[in-house]
Amino acid sequence: MSITIIKRKVSSEQIFMITVFVVNGGNYLYNLVLARILGPSKFADVVVLITFLLTLSFIAMTFQLVTAKFSILFSSKAFQIFVSIMYRSAMILGIFIGILIMLFSNELQELLITSSASMFVIFGIGVPLYFVMSINRGIFQGKKQFQYLSITYLTEMLSRLLITFGLVFIFDMKSAAIIAFGIVISFGFGMLPFKYKAFNIAIKLRLQRVKRSQIKHFFLLTAFYELTQIIINNSDVLLVKHYFEPYNAGLYASLALIGRVVYFVAWMFVMLLLPQVIELKKEGKSTHVVLFKYIGYITFLSCCIVLSCFCYPETIVYLLFGDNYLEISPLLWKYALATSLFAVSNIFAYYYLSLDKYIPVVISGVFGMLQFFLIIWFHESLNQVVQMQIFSMFVLLIVQILWYLKIMKFDGKF
Repeated sequence: MSITIIKRKVSSEQIFMITVFVVNGGNYLYNLVLARILGPSKFADVVVLITFLLTLSFIAMTFQLVTAKFSILFSSKAFQIFVSIMYRSAMILGIFIGILIMLFSNELQELLITSSASMFVIFGIGVPLYFVMSINRGIFQGKKQFQYLSITYLTEMLSRLLITFGLVFIFDMKSAAIIAFGIVISFGFGMLPFKYKAFNIAIKLRLQRVKRSQIKHFFLLTAFYELTQIIINNSDVLLVKHYFEPYNAGLYASLALIGRVVYFVAWMFVMLLLPQVIELKKEGKSTHVVLFKYIGYITFLSCCIVLSCFCYPETIVYLLFGDNYLEISPLLWKYALATSLFAVSNIFAYYYLSLDKYIPVVISGVFGMLQFFLIIWFHESLNQVVQMQIFSMFVLLIVQILWYLKIMKFDGKF
């Protein structure tokens, strides 16, 4: 019996890992096709939407991780109350942020130098749905129902791909507003399958004060860390869009899409790491083996990707984006290196986040702001922008490793 359960568990995780590769591949295909069709200048507008989506995903990830953690820790009755509260909170915050995006659509158009304000209005409509979707995913993650979690990511990606390409190719609609429409519709498909039995927005029962305090503490800690993720992952693209002309901004956007493949692969391991660490801690077992395992995976994959980008930059850029983007190829390995450094340090941060340790999260926040201001101060060229990121992420990783060694020494592990 126990062997069967283990096999099922491993099988479920393997399915999720394969799904993440497929989803990332589909998202890359989505970006690559749009880049080829639109060209660097028009693609720069689409990248603003993609960056908004990434930013939204980090905020939603706060809800997802909090839901996942306490889905493991709470009993069935407390879990029902907790999930209902999370659904309600996610919906309220989603509506608030969505309205803000719609109200300031014209200002966003002027700030980010886009061709349309309507794309922000359409995008804002979908924000509440995306946040509710994150709670649904958090339940699947916490309960280790990775087969259902896989389906939600697949349906979101496939629907976005089919709807967007259908509008672009069949109806020859190539505006940023159409891209935003495809993104919003995909949120609805990403709700499938939906845990409707856990959804009771009108519930009036309250959790115990101790449990509320635990949730609040972890939510604030996670929200702060996800804010640092937003700054580190998206500020460079938005700052380049602000400081550079549309053509160069489009070139940089293509560079970011290729170089960030390391981060998206690392994200898959983070999704698996968090519930494992929380369960081991709950059982009083050592969690260091899990940390070392995933750091090993990410380091190996990062080295392979950076080496490939160093040896074959022009080939990679040409195959993915075409002749119009070859100018950016010398920077490819450098950007991949910066992303790799961040991906490895990210594993440390999420590991400690799972253990309710806040210092590594603060460290990430400090270096996220450092990267942000370095790019503001030094942006004479795209090369200089990438160099600032390499410097920031290298120092961040060193500090995270030193902090880990300090904690291990304090605990008497060596």
